[in-house]
Amino acid sequence: MPKNVAWNGLAKDLSASVVVLLVALPLCLGIALGSGAPLISGLIAGVVGGVVVGFLSGSPLSVSGPAAGLTTIVAAAITKLPSYEAFALAVMLAGAFQVLLGVVRAGVVGDFIPNSVIKGMLAAIGLILILKQFPHLVGYDADFEGDESFLQSDSENTLTELYHAMGFFSLPAALIGVVSILLLLLWERPFIRSHRLLALVPGPLVVVAVGILMQVVMARVPELALSAQHMVDIPNIAGLSGLLSVVRPPDLQMLSHPSVWVSAATLAIVASLESLLGVEAVDKLDPLKRVTPSNRELMAQGAGNMVSGMLGGLPVTSVVVRSSANVQAGAVSKRSTILHGVLMLFGVLLMPTVIDMIPYAALAAILMVTGYKLVKVNTFKEFHAKGWEQFIPFVVTILAILFSDLLTGIVIGIFVGLFFMMRSNFRTTVLLVKDGENHLLRLRKDVSFLNKPIVKQRLASLPNGSYILIDTNPADFIDQDVLEVIREFIVSAPARNIRVEVKRSMQGSIHPMLVMSEQPHVS
Repeated sequence: MPKNVAWNGLAKDLSASVVVLLVALPLCLGIALGSGAPLISGLIAGVVGGVVVGFLSGSPLSVSGPAAGLTTIVAAAITKLPSYEAFALAVMLAGAFQVLLGVVRAGVVGDFIPNSVIKGMLAAIGLILILKQFPHLVGYDADFEGDESFLQSDSENTLTELYHAMGFFSLPAALIGVVSILLLLLWERPFIRSHRLLALVPGPLVVVAVGILMQVVMARVPELALSAQHMVDIPNIAGLSGLLSVVRPPDLQMLSHPSVWVSAATLAIVASLESLLGVEAVDKLDPLKRVTPSNRELMAQGAGNMVSGMLGGLPVTSVVVRSSANVQAGAVSKRSTILHGVLMLFGVLLMPTVIDMIPYAALAAILMVTGYKLVKVNTFKEFHAKGWEQFIPFVVTILAILFSDLLTGIVIGIFVGLFFMMRSNFRTTVLLVKDGENHLLRLRKDVSFLNKPIVKQRLASLPNGSYILIDTNPADFIDQDVLEVIREFIVSAPARNIRVEVKRSMQGSIHPMLVMSEQPHVS
């Protein structure tokens, strides 16, 4: 690889890692807060997701960390188990289960998720980011950062939160938020992107720097001073020794506790599903269309959860929000993921005071613009053009995720997608073509007993005195019930003056059930 190409790739990955860090930091803290876990546990999971999973994963662009989709499960496990150390043990065991799932090649499950559901999930997450971050943009931080569920822990929902946010409108926060969005849009303009030096500076980093500067300047005017609750607040750790002192490792004595194993199995299954969905979504966003090995991903996620659990961190999964920000920032390899984990560790250890000066409004602006880029009007047009079989599962997935939560919405979308897929297969398996009084009934693919009503209906619809050619050549398999329907039709056809011809197969033979009558002509 030429030096200039290698340097350009490294520069892009470094720039993207800064963007991912700024997106991931408030989410790690918010998800820990929403889960009822120590804040440091979210940061530990963020570092492990970046460094450990990033190093072991085969995905070039996926970013792992604590996930909002696990918040309810994590909160319930922490409440149910005797101690947080017991929960950390459950996370470690969940990682071991995931490694086992990868070994037995369970990652193939991700290949069965319809494309319409994956694209619907991306669009839904984009809308959720816009709706959920608007309150933070105007200074209303009652709901924790990273919440994706419609029903919120503050007794509101996604829509009512927007209404209440206007009642707690903060002018300084809104000023920072609006300026941040304008700066992000400005940074996308061609004259910035084509500039040799400015193109190397990530827009979100500029937004954070300007947000801190605005916050410091406005603090000199009492009426415009931003409240401390509207700024990032990370645990103040005095270096590496301080970090080690707050780590809460797993309690191995709880291995005999049944609830630990139940929580571990639950976390393993849900985290695995979310990770498989995450990497499928990121592969769709990848400009180079690279494919992530799903079984390796399960083992990488499992190793990450084992390490996170050993350090007292939250469970990790592949996270679409961070991954999409990584893609949009121009990352080219998994160096970006690893670097964001390293930067998070050094930031927490060495720069907590600077990080605590970042306004949530600036970070909300970054997430809102990220969401805007995920909600593409062209995607809606594309699926509408493909027909209702693709468009309806796409829209249902979006609505289901918006009005429930990520995993529930995806399950609903998968069932709707499978229904339309089966419906489409039924229709294309049995083809009836009409040309005047002549008809062609062609059986294609695998004709199962579920196609029996369609075959029966097609044959019953033939007018008296017509001619039909039954072609079974394209079918790899025909169920006995379907053959019986065709045989009964052949026997009853003379009574309706219908002439039947059955086409021989390529091997020169035909199913014996179709030649029991002397009336049809077999060619």
